[in-house]
Amino acid sequence: MVRVQAVTAAGIVAGYAADVLAGDPRRGHPVALFGTAAAALERRMWADSRLRGAAYAAVCTGGAAAAGACAAAATRRSPLARFAVTTAATWAVLGGTGLAREGDVMAGHLQSGDLSAARARLGHLCGRDATELDGTGLARAATESIAENTSDAVVAPLVWGGIAGLPGLLGYRALNTLDAMVGHRSTRYERFGWAAARADDVANLVPSRLSALAAALAAPGVGGRPGGAVRAWRRDAHRHPSPNAGPVEAAFAGALGVRLGGTNVYGGRAENRGTLGDGPSPSASDLGRSVRLSRLVGLVSLGVTAGVAAARRH
Repeated sequence: MVRVQAVTAAGIVAGYAADVLAGDPRRGHPVALFGTAAAALERRMWADSRLRGAAYAAVCTGGAAAAGACAAAATRRSPLARFAVTTAATWAVLGGTGLAREGDVMAGHLQSGDLSAARARLGHLCGRDATELDGTGLARAATESIAENTSDAVVAPLVWGGIAGLPGLLGYRALNTLDAMVGHRSTRYERFGWAAARADDVANLVPSRLSALAAALAAPGVGGRPGGAVRAWRRDAHRHPSPNAGPVEAAFAGALGVRLGGTNVYGGRAENRGTLGDGPSPSASDLGRSVRLSRLVGLVSLGVTAGVAAARRH
């Protein structure tokens, strides 16, 4: 009889392939549907309270993980059904191809000198204020976003799928979506979103470091050196205010041979993110290289996590 672990691993690989070949569904994306439901629940549960926010995060994330556990239990004795459900879930939670497409579009605008289009497009990648950014600033913002989102939207779902199967895939994506919705510091969410933000930080501790390691291993594929990526990671990651974005952005900077970090503006508020890596600021061509590096990091991570999924005990 085919081991269920091997079937789960095969489903993760197939789901990754589906994301590479097809990208995100144009309509009815499961993550968007979850976001709509979570927003409706937020309107009912919101209060300027950490405890209420923790309950909200637990209900949303726990509900998604429970759905995954039910699907796993229902398909335990049917390898074909387990494969199909795992493939579909992996495809739904990954965002690698969508991320790469946005990076390529941004690089195209910058290469053609269309800064207005690039400024308008940056919002598809990050929440940074693009009004005053020149071509170099736009390339840096996009490169940093490619690095961070490679970890959040590709590596982390794979890691949690490898560790916990269907509950891990769905539970992680739910938590990460909540972090994007309520985890930022604002008057409304500073307390209510605290639990979602801190839980997301914990959930990404291992994936972000695997992303940084994978970036170092993949550096030769974009003309870089593994040693440069590791050196930047070890030396500069602590300069970034995020415990998870710091390692992966620093490793990408070292792999690409560019300098990332500096002062960013979010909603009129300036934040100094520190300097990551050596060399010049990234250009449009470096942004294109970061997209290729993102793809390679995904492949390295897929190999690791599929192996973990095949070996784990249910």
